Amino acid sequence: MKSITRLEDRYPAIEDLARRAKRRIPHFAWEYLDSGTGRDEAMDLNAAALAKVRLRPEFLKGDQTPDTSVTLMGQDYALPIGMAPVGMTGLMWPGAEIMLAKAAAKAGIPYCLSTVAAASIEEVGPHHGGLGWFQLYPPRDEGLRRDVLARARDAGFKTLVLTVDIPAPSRRERQRRAGLSIQAGVSKQMLSHIALRPAWALATAQSGKATLATVAQYTKAKDLETVRKFFVEHWTCNPDWAYVEWLRREWGGNLVVKGILSPDDAEACATRGVDGIWVSNHGGRQFDAAPAAIDVLPQIVERVAGRSAVIFDSGIRSGLDVARAIACGAEFTFAGRAFLYGAAALQQDGAHLAAHILAEDLRNAMKQAGAETLADLPRSRMS
Repeated sequence: MKSITRLEDRYPAIEDLARRAKRRIPHFAWEYLDSGTGRDEAMDLNAAALAKVRLRPEFLKGDQTPDTSVTLMGQDYALPIGMAPVGMTGLMWPGAEIMLAKAAAKAGIPYCLSTVAAASIEEVGPHHGGLGWFQLYPPRDEGLRRDVLARARDAGFKTLVLTVDIPAPSRRERQRRAGLSIQAGVSKQMLSHIALRPAWALATAQSGKATLATVAQYTKAKDLETVRKFFVEHWTCNPDWAYVEWLRREWGGNLVVKGILSPDDAEACATRGVDGIWVSNHGGRQFDAAPAAIDVLPQIVERVAGRSAVIFDSGIRSGLDVARAIACGAEFTFAGRAFLYGAAALQQDGAHLAAHILAEDLRNAMKQAGAETLADLPRSRMS
């Protein structure tokens, strides 16, 4: 690995990694990663709302070494931030799932593998360092559900994340304009984008075409279109509270429900024994009229504090954003795009660098605010 200090001098912020990533991956892959839905209003609102959270500095405390460690649902982590699940991660760079899992293990933080990642549960299992989370898109069939849970358990994933905020696929207009459509396969437009990114094309050729690897195990074919059809027909459903209760009975580890924006829904999760409530608007990728996740976070914290852990994502691009979310009551945070910008920009080095940037920026924010521990941050919140 190259020197972190030298890399950080060239790419001191997540935005710098994003700019390099945009130059290295095909346009359709960039639009998949960087876009929201509709007019990107919800995605932009996340960033704007986080920027409005002000922290009051406190001085004259002498030398301080901020403690960023946190215990969440019985597990110790070095930082209050994890790598959020992102579908088709390998589209950003072949093998990105393994890169991210390795970087997360080294940083002492969780990596959450998506059901629709390009690497399977079994492929990622040896690399998450015992800190792996598995994000479940809900299968319809109970037998299929049980099998997926068994695979996750056998691969060492201790936390299960049920994503509930996709009652219907979002339109993702920017992706479509870029020619990215699983239904249509690889278009001439996509091929023209690939031709402009030879390093990505070579890495993809060496790795093989990306597919939904966890799902593909249940099909005879491996091509993306066939696997996608199986996923749509047999996997995706809109879960109800009975589904959550079933998972609570069947899954022996921590259970998290992701995509909560309503205090009433958070209350219903807590009363059903859900260990973690993940406040998120899917990074602005699902419903353009959704509120900024940070705006509803304090209401949800107030409703369920002490009964379920409250986790936050949507809009985090810096360690300061992590500090802002913790100040608003979150116990833990996740980011998706930030880490993928790193992997797409510099592969394994970039995954490590993204984690380093976020960690150092969080420590700096804590020093500026006079917060020696994460528990000190809420008193700094001004708005």
